[in-house]
Amino acid sequence: MVEQINRDIAALEATVKAIATELENAYISYLTSLGQGVTKQLMLASYHVCTQGYPKQFVSLSFNQRQQLQQDILKLTQKAAEQLLKHTQEEHPLEFSFLAEAEPISFSNPVELMKWQHKVENAIAHTLKILSSQTNSVLQEAGILPNNLPLAPLLEAATSSPDDTPEVITGLPNLLNLLIETDSDNEAQASNVTQIVAIHLRLIDIEFADSTVRAKRNQIRNLSGKVSKLEREYQKKQREKDVAEAEAAWRLSWFES
Repeated sequence: MVEQINRDIAALEATVKAIATELENAYISYLTSLGQGVTKQLMLASYHVCTQGYPKQFVSLSFNQRQQLQQDILKLTQKAAEQLLKHTQEEHPLEFSFLAEAEPISFSNPVELMKWQHKVENAIAHTLKILSSQTNSVLQEAGILPNNLPLAPLLEAATSSPDDTPEVITGLPNLLNLLIETDSDNEAQASNVTQIVAIHLRLIDIEFADSTVRAKRNQIRNLSGKVSKLEREYQKKQREKDVAEAEAAWRLSWFES
């Protein structure tokens, strides 16, 4: 009984290893396309901030300043794309260089594979978050976004709240439209309301705008579904093994007086 269960578990682990390789290749392909999609979408979002959110501020810049701003944003996207793809240069498969793994993961175990994938997704989200923040800082330093507000903590609070979904400008993805109340210097007026239009890159917006990225994400979803199914079977077999071993141990130690 136990031997048969062990054989079943070994077969499951072999299947998981094969899917783990497929999942790695799917992520490499996905992140390659995502890096390209991020570049396009960030430049488009920056264009909308400068031409529709703050047109006067952008026009007031000199030609050289506008050109420098565009180059600074482009460099940020290139750096982010390189960070997303850094793992493809690793010698060991299934190891993303921007994930600091404290312990090696057994990818024959579907539970560990799911944990690994969760860390990968968190790393991707973190990369987009940092890129958004850096771009907003560049826009603020250039005088496009208001420089009299602590923009970074305000945007962090707006995008981290579990209860409130940041308002996205209609028809313009990867942007936030925030109304911020500030104190007024005029005693007759208690406060002012300032509208902030800022960058907020979101995977859902990038994937919706890019059919290639979306198709590669769907491939990852399909593989994730297989891993989830294997994880349920694996847990069931582990439970059966525990029960079978306990029953065998009972019979071995049992005696009638």
